[in-house]
Amino acid sequence: MEQLSPTAYVILGMVSEEARSGYEIKAVVDNSTRFFWAASYGQIYPELKRLAEAGLVAGKDAPTGGRKRTVYGITADGEEELRSWLRQPPETVEMREEGLLKVFFANVLPPAEAAEILRSMRAYRLGLIERLRAMEQMTAEKEDPYPLIVLRGGLEYNEWFADWCERVEAQILDSAPEKRSS
Repeated sequence: MEQLSPTAYVILGMVSEEARSGYEIKAVVDNSTRFFWAASYGQIYPELKRLAEAGLVAGKDAPTGGRKRTVYGITADGEEELRSWLRQPPETVEMREEGLLKVFFANVLPPAEAAEILRSMRAYRLGLIERLRAMEQMTAEKEDPYPLIVLRGGLEYNEWFADWCERVEAQILDSAPEKRSS
């Protein structure tokens, strides 16, 4: 069998809990792993097909309200593949943060405009913290402790990131030429 994509493992993890349709997988991703590992419909549906062809998930018809709907559940081979992947050390360390990319090239802007990038990044992180806090109680009520562990890690990371943005914004403004000359 060929190497599975990260999206395939997201799907295996999502259907290991309960059988889900592609739409339901996307909805769960959008309220959980999306904050650190997203998956689009354009990734989910082709991966579901590949996983089914490989015998790692099995689909069954489960129409709702006259609409065609297939739910996928993990197979024994799929569970073994998921366990095998979980036992391997993580290999991917990737962070895509457009704000950091903008700060990296901000030397072409006046300092006040560069600081605005950081203000915007901080505001986004503070909003994300609110969303994560709203999810915390619901996540805490589940029997599985691991999503809560990851959620709290996300909270701490975003709190740190928001504080970092505030510190760097002040640093940029404090070192701005117009400040130095006054």
